[in-house]
Amino acid sequence: MLIKQSLVILALIGSARASAQETLSMPSNLPAAYEKSTRTNSGEPGTKYWQNTGTYNIDINFNPETRLLTGKVDIDYVNNSPNTLQQIVFKLYPNIYKKGSMRMMPVRSHDITDGVHISSFQVNSAAIDSNQLRIDGTNMMVQVPALAPGGTMHFSIQYAYTLNKTSHIRTGEIEPGADFIAYFFPRIAVYDDIDGWNMEPYLGPQEFYNDFGNFNATITVPGNYVVWATGDLANCNEVLNETYCQRLRTAEQQDEVVNIIDSADLKQKNITRPNAFNAWKFSATNVTDFAFCVSDHYLWKATSVEVDPATKRRTRVDAVFNPAHKDYYEVVDFNRKTVWAMSHVFPRWPFPYSHETIFDGLDQMEYPMMVNDNPLESRSETIELVDHEVFHTMFPFYMGINETKYAWMDEGWATIGEWIISTIIDTSLRDGYGVHGYESVAGSENDAPITSLSTQMTGTNYFVNSYPKPGLGYLYVKDMLGDTLFTKALHYYIQQWQGKHPIPFDFFNCMNTGSGKNLNWFWKRWFIDGGVPDLSLKVKKQAGYKITVDCKGNKPVPVDVTLTYEDGSTEKIHRSIAVWEKAGSISFSIPEKKALKSVLLGSTYVADVNRKDNIWNNK
Repeated sequence: MLIKQSLVILALIGSARASAQETLSMPSNLPAAYEKSTRTNSGEPGTKYWQNTGTYNIDINFNPETRLLTGKVDIDYVNNSPNTLQQIVFKLYPNIYKKGSMRMMPVRSHDITDGVHISSFQVNSAAIDSNQLRIDGTNMMVQVPALAPGGTMHFSIQYAYTLNKTSHIRTGEIEPGADFIAYFFPRIAVYDDIDGWNMEPYLGPQEFYNDFGNFNATITVPGNYVVWATGDLANCNEVLNETYCQRLRTAEQQDEVVNIIDSADLKQKNITRPNAFNAWKFSATNVTDFAFCVSDHYLWKATSVEVDPATKRRTRVDAVFNPAHKDYYEVVDFNRKTVWAMSHVFPRWPFPYSHETIFDGLDQMEYPMMVNDNPLESRSETIELVDHEVFHTMFPFYMGINETKYAWMDEGWATIGEWIISTIIDTSLRDGYGVHGYESVAGSENDAPITSLSTQMTGTNYFVNSYPKPGLGYLYVKDMLGDTLFTKALHYYIQQWQGKHPIPFDFFNCMNTGSGKNLNWFWKRWFIDGGVPDLSLKVKKQAGYKITVDCKGNKPVPVDVTLTYEDGSTEKIHRSIAVWEKAGSISFSIPEKKALKSVLLGSTYVADVNRKDNIWNNK
């Protein structure tokens, strides 16, 4: 139990910290956005905030046997910026597999290709010689007639490339008859108020930064293949036989799991319309990306969950998988519980999309409404993988995070989401993903301030500062504010920036404004400064016991003390990070009501670089 009345804090001693409220210093390239009123010091988008957008009409053919994808994409791009654009930058993400492209992940020689071949490129119906396009790795720069503020420009591009067979970097063939296809179309890069054009190449480890847009996709595949994708299927009766359309409609309306495609259906081979090829049509509004997957032999389980009690809106959840992968038979349940928990517990925001489909693949990667997850032997690892990837729906997709630069702004949230929701799915789980990994490198050359750009980090450094360290920071603020106030502050951040592109200081400022508290002392010490978390414990027999906890490191962490008595009973003391705002040491008085056997400092989510001074035994 928590000790409340029997413990008295005796003193706050040690080196006192400055009592004046901290201010956060920004890198020199950021204040201009605030001076131009595109962003504000209170966290809200400024009166002159803008972002560009586009509507993508995509028509492709995909041959699973040859892995050749040919297509056409028509883009209506709107320049909402105050600047006239003379150049448009495109992203050709499949070019990570192109011969000569820079990459930071291994690719087998047989997966090296000639990249995206553009056979036709038009701007406002005027052809541009594709041989004149300036392509540098995954970036393509195109000189265009001046696109004035408020103007729209139309692009029409015909292209082709071969999907990778192995070397699975988030996309590719999974096995014969099953493929996950992402980043498959030329798209316009983000042009924003911070950096202008996003010129960062896609090298593999760092992830993505895309504008919000509308997508209409027609995906033509051989007739025996089923397609799942971002967005809503617009022509079910044209591609699936009525039995399966009806099962899909049923799943969208009920809590019970529906076997939309089971093993008997696979044997009968009458799932799709009996055509040589079927054209699957999907549409999605105001999303940052579009992905799809295909299979001719996967099972499909689906159900739905009420995500918004006010409107009774439901989200369909799917598991699509190889029948041989036994862990996947529970994935639909894990998916459903994750969507429910996100909507009703944490972050307690109605799940924003109409479906969430988890596909049995070779990666652990998220997309709007889609997840590409590998099978696992461990049930607990499967739960943790599902809730982590599904949680990404909020960050980076609903919130439009620049993952390329600020991976901690989405991976850290998925990490705390995993910690919280895994326990909801299975109360026996205690998911401490990444905490010990952080402790092992804290303060070393493989550590860095969280706000270091993700483009400047690799390996262990990238992992620690993208996943567990920011996840712990969010968890500590949640603990300090309490669930009610933390949720209020987080909702304020979501309300202000959903559908937009927040940067770190927008998050910090929104949490301050939303909570009504200046938390800059913690943002600075945990997210911006270097250093380590390190608490130590001292116990002294003194009219009972005096327990002293010193904050030896400069990164504040909660105080969790477990008292074990000779009779085997235990009591717990907990203090949030608030105790370290202005003090370096705290003490507790423990009445000697029974003999104390040992005292332990720390818990699963309290990082500490030196745990040797965290235990006291009464000798």
